[in-house]
Amino acid sequence: METGYYYIDGDYGWNQEKFTDPIMKGGGCAAVTACDICIFLSRFFGEKNLYPFNPQEVTAADYKKFSRIMKPYLHPRLHGIDKLETYIDGLGKYFSDTGSTHINMRPFPGEKDVNEAVKAVMKSIDAGIPLACLTLKHKDSRFDDYTWHWYMITGYDTIYEKTWVKAVSYGEWTWLDFEALWDTGYTQKGGLVFFSY
Repeated sequence: METGYYYIDGDYGWNQEKFTDPIMKGGGCAAVTACDICIFLSRFFGEKNLYPFNPQEVTAADYKKFSRIMKPYLHPRLHGIDKLETYIDGLGKYFSDTGSTHINMRPFPGEKDVNEAVKAVMKSIDAGIPLACLTLKHKDSRFDDYTWHWYMITGYDTIYEKTWVKAVSYGEWTWLDFEALWDTGYTQKGGLVFFSY
């Protein structure tokens, strides 16, 4: 099961490496996921206030302009946006400033049970809405590209009793073993942010 999404210059979502702003290129991942959910909600749910450009034809020039609008709300910082609440506070302020106060965000901390997390992911994707994921440290080298990083989850599949999620980052998508992803091996964990009406 997968949600809709968008392409930009052949990439699946925005590629953070294409920022010309070095701060956003190096630490703008939270802002990227915020921009992406706004584009998604504008494109598929008619939330026109969230994205001030054409959501049906997202261009690199428009995305960079939009990222400059989003940057003050989720600006890169020394330790990154390493808490779900910081993300929700920043994006919630943007929602409020655009008059989109009916969009709800729910944090799902990484300390929660993996089976509960799987059910929550499935429920969101089944409702047609992607979610934001924060992974902090991880002991499994398969997830090196996703450590201390925000990215989107736009789908799930169950194969041989394992749950796989479609993770979107740097203009690409890949399927990740969700149970392994969730078990970071560290006490300091990230988690998920769900969006709903």
